[in-house]
Formats: sequence, C-alpha cells, structure tokens
Amino acid sequence: MPRSGRLRTFIREYSESPRTDKLSFIPPFLILILEIILILHALAINEVYVIILTATLVIISIVEMILVSLEMHEHYQSSNFDRRLTIRLDDFVIDRKGKNVKKIVSDFIDQHPEYTTNRNEIYHTTCQILETHKEEAIEKEITNKLNKLIKKRRKANVDEIVETFVKKFPKYKRYRTEIYEKTCQIMGNSTNKK
Repeated sequence: MPRSGRLRTFIREYSESPRTDKLSFIPPFLILILEIILILHALAINEVYVIILTATLVIISIVEMILVSLEMHEHYQSSNFDRRLTIRLDDFVIDRKGKNVKKIVSDFIDQHPEYTTNRNEIYHTTCQILETHKEEAIEKEITNKLNKLIKKRRKANVDEIVETFVKKFPKYKRYRTEIYEKTCQIMGNSTNKK
C-alpha cells in the first residue's frame, strides 16, 4: 500500500467512485502516454516546433487529470456527506416521536451545530426519511391486515382477496398493486409451508 496519505485517499476515492468517473480518468492518461512518446520522438529528431506543441499538450493533459481528480474528490465528499447526514437524521427522526419537519430540522441543528450551513439539505433529507417511514408503516399495516383477511378466506384466489381488501379498507385503494404483490407473496409463503 502506498505510504503517502494523499495517494491512499485518492486510491480509496477512485475505487469507490462511480464507473463513469473512473472511465473519465482513463483518456487523459492514454493521451499523456502518447504525448510522452511524441516528445521523446521529437527530441530524438531534434524538432523544436513539435517539442513545444507536444509539451503544451502534456501540460493540458496534466491539468485535465488534476481537474478530473478534483471533481472526483468533490463528488466523493458530497456522497459521503449525504450518506452520513442520512444515517444521523434517520436515527434522530426515530428517536423523535414528532413528525413536524421544521421542529426536527431545528432540533437536529441544535444538537449538531456543524450542520448549521446545511439547513436545506437537512430539510429535504428529513422529508425523504419521513416519507420512507410513512411508506414502511403503511406497508406494515397492509401486511398485518392482509394476513388476517387471508386466514379468514383461505379458499379465495388473489383477485378476490384484493377486491375484498380494497372494499373493506378504501383508504388503501391507491396501493392496489402493492396489495396484489403482498397477497401473492403471503399466499405463496403459506403454500410453501404446507
């Protein structure tokens, strides 16, 4: 492993970067290798004009590699920040029983003052987390109610169960696809157990 801390950091960031970022780093290296070959050939034939032009291209390639690596670093830092923020906020929202976004954001910033400048990101992430928690709660409710309904109507097929469920619980009408999938899953599991 390289001893330089910056080089280790760069290798870690490069390995964790998306494929497109990795691929965007390859062409400057290939161009740099070709330019070095051209410079060596120009030096061998002592062609000053070619040496100057190729040296300019080498400098441009090095600058391009630096810019790509800086962009990769910024993307890595941003995604790492988002990941840490989401984990912290999710834990914070679970601990809090209230669902008021403004209060959650204010309390979170009070508890973690290092995020003071990131109020907008915290607000949007909190909304996403609350929406995810809401969907998980609805899915759990649907699953529990479906289990009870399926136990009562053992001989009914999937379509009949879905229709009965939607008639009995109209507030879940817009989740018909999820209800259908859950019913198939539950009925498949009960058939496999037999």
